[in-house]
Amino acid sequence: MQLMTDDIKARLLANWENEGADHKPVVKFFDPCGAATWLITEMSAEDNDILFGLCDLGMGFPELGYVRLSGLESVQGRLGLCIERDLHFEGRFPISVYAEAARQAGGITEATRTLAQAAAALDAEKRRRS
Repeated sequence: MQLMTDDIKARLLANWENEGADHKPVVKFFDPCGAATWLITEMSAEDNDILFGLCDLGMGFPELGYVRLSGLESVQGRLGLCIERDLHFEGRFPISVYAEAARQAGGITEATRTLAQAAAALDAEKRRRS
């Protein structure tokens, strides 16, 4: 499966140009035989091999950071399967909400209730700081 399409690349590059924004994830990559998952928000305009997003290797410590597209494309996991793109994923919340929900859950989650709770917690924290 092709991980990067022209449409996804264009959206990731556009997000890179809007540095500092809390973007919604554009694409989800995952290991079909494991727990590793990546929610990607941006692609470097200077080096299209560098992606930014929420990275979870399935060990209970998801983090925001960088990953190389070539690294994802080179992975051959158990049963000889490669990293795949979730064809049905649609980022519904900003990456900060996914990161907070992942922190609470110990891994990336798409559970509506958990994401809504994380969004509410972040909103409350923002209001407290104002």
